[in-house]
Amino acid sequence: MMTMMKRMMFWTGSDSWRAEVSEVEWPDTALTATGTQVGVAPLLYRLDYSLSTGEGFVTGRLEVTAHGEDWSRQLSLARRPDGTWTIGAEHQGTVDLPDPGGDPAAVTGALDCDLGRSPLTNVMPLRRHSLHERPGAVDFLMAWVSVPDLSVHPSRQRYEHLRPPADGVGSVRYIGARRAFEGELEVDDHGFVLTYPELARRVPPPQPS
Repeated sequence: MMTMMKRMMFWTGSDSWRAEVSEVEWPDTALTATGTQVGVAPLLYRLDYSLSTGEGFVTGRLEVTAHGEDWSRQLSLARRPDGTWTIGAEHQGTVDLPDPGGDPAAVTGALDCDLGRSPLTNVMPLRRHSLHERPGAVDFLMAWVSVPDLSVHPSRQRYEHLRPPADGVGSVRYIGARRAFEGELEVDDHGFVLTYPELARRVPPPQPS
C-alpha cells in the first residue's frame, strides 16, 4: 500500500538574509511541492515555485515566478519522457539581472532540476539512489535555475553518501562543479536537507504567540 507523506519545511539563509517555506507531498517514489522564498541578494526579491516529479523522483515540471520592485519574471521548465527539456520564460520591467530561460539542448539528458538558493531540490537525486541511507556515489547533470534571475544552465554535480541517519541526522557530500563548491550536507531520515553549508539551515516552524 502506498504511503503519502506530507510536510511543511522552513529554511533560513546562512550566507545572506533569506527565508523559505515549502509544502511537500510524496508517496514512495515521487513528490509535489509548492514554496516561497524571500531574499535580499543580489537584490530584494520574492520567488514562488511549484514542482512535480514522476516516478523515481525524475522532474516533470518546475514553474517559478520571481518579482521585486518594478520587475517580474516567469519560468516554465519541463522534462519530456525522451530526456529533452522545454523552457519558457518571460520578463517585465528593467533590472540588472541576466535574462530568464536558456538553451534546452544544454540540459538534454538531465533527470533533475535544481532550484538555486533552495535546499529542497537536493532531495530528488538522494532519494532516487538512496544516498541518504546507504553507501554510494553518483554523478549528475542538473538543469540548474539561477535565482532570482531564473536563467537555466547545465550543472555537473556529485553526491556521495557519508553517514546514514542516526537520531534523524545523516550526511552526504555534495560537489558542484559550477561554483567549485564542496560541502557536507546534513539530511533527515527522508533525505531532505537540514544544513547546507554557506547556504541554508532548516528551522522549526514558527510558533503561535
